Amino acid sequence: MAGEPQADCLFCKIVAGEVPATVVRESETAVAFRDINPQAPTHVLVIPKVHYPDAASLAAAEPQIAADILREAGEVAAQEGVDAKGFRIVFNTGAGAGQTVFHAHAHVLGGRGLNWPPG
Repeated sequence: MAGEPQADCLFCKIVAGEVPATVVRESETAVAFRDINPQAPTHVLVIPKVHYPDAASLAAAEPQIAADILREAGEVAAQEGVDAKGFRIVFNTGAGAGQTVFHAHAHVLGGRGLNWPPG
C-alpha cells in the first residue's frame, strides 16, 4: 500500500534503523543521510519516512511531506555550509533518469562547481 514501509526497500530499512546510515538530520517526516557514493564534497540524501516510489508520486499523494523534503534539503545545505555559494537539489524519477532506489528522495549536492546542463 502506498505510504507504507516496503520490506524490500533499502531506504525503508534505513528509516526503521535496520540498515546503518550516517544521519545528519532527522525530522518527524524525513531523514537526511550521507550518500555512500558521493558525487560532490557535500552529497546528502533527504528521504521521506513514508514510502512512495518517486518524487512525483509523493507530491501527488502527500504534498505537505514533499514540501517537508524540500525544506529539509535547504536546512541540510545550511548545516553543511554550502547554502551561501550555491547547492543543487536533485530528484531522479525513474530508471531512465538514474533513479536506482525506488523510494522518493532528494540529493543535496554542493561544495564544488556544478555545471549546467547536468549529466
